[in-house]
Amino acid sequence: MSDIKDAADIAADYIEGLLDIADLDGDLEITNSNGRDYVSVVATDSDHLKVLTKGDTVSALQELTRLAVHTKTGEFSRLILDIAGSRDARSKELERLVERAIERLEGGAQSAALPPMSSYERKLVHDFVSERDFSSHSEGEGADRHTVISRA
Repeated sequence: MSDIKDAADIAADYIEGLLDIADLDGDLEITNSNGRDYVSVVATDSDHLKVLTKGDTVSALQELTRLAVHTKTGEFSRLILDIAGSRDARSKELERLVERAIERLEGGAQSAALPPMSSYERKLVHDFVSERDFSSHSEGEGADRHTVISRA
């Protein structure tokens, strides 16, 4: 078994334990893409997991899971946690945010700064911006790091 799979299994075990403590039902799916583990919690009734799908909650659970993996392996984990499609919903929200920023640019603005977000979310934003032939870069430090969009 590879280290990547070991980290994903540790993450899945940790999330499964949290779901048991919270008395929530969900199935776990593990995938790996571009060297990054993705652990998804899915349920036939997604309303059952709704309490966990808020962005801040998913981010906090992701960080706790990363810490659990680090504690067991001694290695930093870049895993991405998704609960009941929360990442897809956030991705669509970010895409709409980029569209509104580009509308401001097309209306004459020199640049458009987005709110602070995680490195994963900023990467998604950079991809959305690039697809639309605009440019973007990140500014700020720590929790204030954000993306600025401008014409290419």
